[in-house]
This record gives sequence, structure tokens and C-alpha cells, in this order.
Amino acid sequence: MTDKPLTGKIALVAGATRGAGRAIAVELGAAGATVYVTGRTTRERVSEVGRHAETIEETAELVTRAGGEGIAVPTDHLEVERVRALVERIDREQGRLDVLVNDVWGGNKFLDFDTPVWELDLERGLRMLDLGVKTHLITSSVALPLLVRRPGGLVVEVTDGTAESNRAPRENFYYDLAKNAPIRMAYLLAEELKKVGGTAVAVTPGFLRSEEMLDGFGITEANWRDGIKIHRHFALSETPVYVGRGVAALVADPERERWAGRTLSSGQLAKEYGVTDADGSRPDMWGYLAAEVASPGTEVPMDGYR
Repeated sequence: MTDKPLTGKIALVAGATRGAGRAIAVELGAAGATVYVTGRTTRERVSEVGRHAETIEETAELVTRAGGEGIAVPTDHLEVERVRALVERIDREQGRLDVLVNDVWGGNKFLDFDTPVWELDLERGLRMLDLGVKTHLITSSVALPLLVRRPGGLVVEVTDGTAESNRAPRENFYYDLAKNAPIRMAYLLAEELKKVGGTAVAVTPGFLRSEEMLDGFGITEANWRDGIKIHRHFALSETPVYVGRGVAALVADPERERWAGRTLSSGQLAKEYGVTDADGSRPDMWGYLAAEVASPGTEVPMDGYR
């Protein structure tokens, strides 16, 4: 691999304002790609997530600074015509689309823990499904005709949890549906794309130290280890850079079709491609949780999982 293995490649990272989406966009740029980054929060307008600190313009600038070309396009992926205009612009300016990363989310504010479905607010639950499922469906439906124009296209469905871990109930009925759907989407898309020389995978970060997560814990990246006092699994947490590097390596892999339809964790990608987190570590949160499930009643040592 060269230093810029994705030079000439065109990517769309849908939902790149912050967190994993931003990091994936930046690392694709670092590998030389031209990356269209979308989201609802701009320097002029803030989405319902309510965070002013991160914008898609800033993400695009980070992509360019990393060595690629970042292009910010404000887009609400629930609005079909806005998504259609986005894809038409990519077609007009580039004539191709090689990678689609579906990372649209923004539903954490609607997540109510430890509440049965009959006590959950229906509108809040449906909003989660709109943000985490409908957006992905719309974006794939509109963007895939451009992506399949050339063989070798890749769709990356970003979710939370591996296919194995998500067999168990998640924290909330609607959240469970929203995070299992991308896993199934990747499987189904892989079956269809292989007929035209493309593929699809699902990817999950581990315990992600996103901007929102750090704020929720009341810490910063500089003192993140203080979060271990709040949640012991935070010892295996990771920066968004980790999954970003893993996805960039996956995109650059000429034999990535072998992963078709599978769900890959950031830890798995790191082991496969030799990438590390920003501090040089290789945390494997989902591997550790699987070991805990396999050893009920036993505190599994974290040695070997970071």
C-alpha cells in the first residue's frame, strides 16, 4: 500500500458531523480520497442533537488538512429530494461514487434506559427509527445507482454492536431495532452488490470516546481515564480515530469482498490491518464483552484486550 492508496477514490460519508462519521471521513481523506461529508449541523444551523461545537464544514476542513479533499454538503437524509440533490452533485462533479458510508444517527437524546416498550413514548421511539434506519434506506436507495455504475463499490453500514452481541436485547426496544437494522442491511446489500462487483459490510466501534460521550461523562480526552471510575469498561474505550483508521484500511483492501455481509468491529479491523488507536493501543471492547458472556460470574481480566 502507498501512503495515499485511496487517491482518485470518491467517498460519501453520510452523517459526518462528529464521532465515528467524522473520523472515518478524515481517515479516508488521509488516505487520499475525495470525501463528501454530510450532516445537519452547520456553522449557521444546529440540528436537534443540540451540539454547536461540531459542524460539517469543520469536518470537511479536517479531511482536507489530512491530505484529501473534503466537501461539506448540508443534508437532512430524511428528505429524499435533498439526498437526490446531493448524489446528483457528486455525479456532476465527479462522475462516480466508490464508497458510501452510512453513519447517520443522532438518536441518543431519545434513548430511555430500562423502560419496557409499553411505557416508552411512541414518537420518541419512531424518531429513533427514522434517524437510524429510514435515513440509511433513503441514502442507499438514492446513491446506489451511482455507486454501481463502476464495479468495486463498497457500502459501509455503521452501527453499534456486533451481529453476535446484538442477538441479546439492547438497552431500549427501538434502539435495538435501530442498531440491528444496519447489520441486516449490510447482509442484504452484500448479496445484491456481488452481482455487480460490489460489496457491503457493517462496522461497529467499541466504547467510543466521541465528543458527546466525553461530555456525558464530564471528562475530556486529556483525562479520559477518569471515566473508568464511572464505568469500568471505559478502560477499553477508544477514540473515533480507531474505527476511522480501520475503515480506511478496509476500503483500501483489494480483497475486501471476503468480508461481504459481515459485521466487523474496530478491534477486528485493527487486528486484520495492523492499525492502532491514536495512542498506539488496540482495544477490543466487543471481544472482551464476548469473553465476559462466555464466563458468567467471572471478572475477566482486561489484559490482552487493549
